[in-house]
Amino acid sequence: MPKYARDEFDKVPEAASRQGVHRAATPPSRVRLWPILAAGAVALAIGAVAFLILPKLGFSPLGQASSSVEAPLADTGSSPSASAAPSATASESATPSATAKPSATATAEPEPTETAVPVDKTQSVAVYNAAGTAGLAGRVGTAVQADGWPLGEVANWSGAPQQASVIFYAGEAQRANAEALAALLGIPTVVSSTEFQAPLVVVLGPGYA
Repeated sequence: MPKYARDEFDKVPEAASRQGVHRAATPPSRVRLWPILAAGAVALAIGAVAFLILPKLGFSPLGQASSSVEAPLADTGSSPSASAAPSATASESATPSATAKPSATATAEPEPTETAVPVDKTQSVAVYNAAGTAGLAGRVGTAVQADGWPLGEVANWSGAPQQASVIFYAGEAQRANAEALAALLGIPTVVSSTEFQAPLVVVLGPGYA
């Protein structure tokens, strides 16, 4: 190890205070608050401009736009899919309903009426007097013949006593002829019977004049 000559730094008194080159303790630096206050003032100014001036120019913050969209949904308490239901209902109501069609009663064809059977005045008519009035059968027979009917037997009634006047007809084919005679002579009762040889038989009962 090399040896150097002693100098003044090697002479350190034992009771002396600390000597030599050293750094003095620096006092703590103070935090500067004015940059923070300036930044806060600038932020407040920007917020005031955005809140007061931008709405007048037609700009709205994003938060207000989203809240305006969600507000109607919150008020109605329904989802967007539920709001589509009225449109479906409107389309259904636009479809013509079944009641708009013409009713079956209006379009139905009228039911065919029964064709009236023509009166056949070629059928002979027998006239019997069951009233006990002399000459009654001959007088009624003359009226029947005058209406165009061929006259059959004209005589007094020899069967069971009759309580009223009646016209007998032989089968359904003679029904229209019997009704025509009933209208002519004013006799309301017509009865189907096959007991007579003549197709039409007029029996004049008591009270017929």
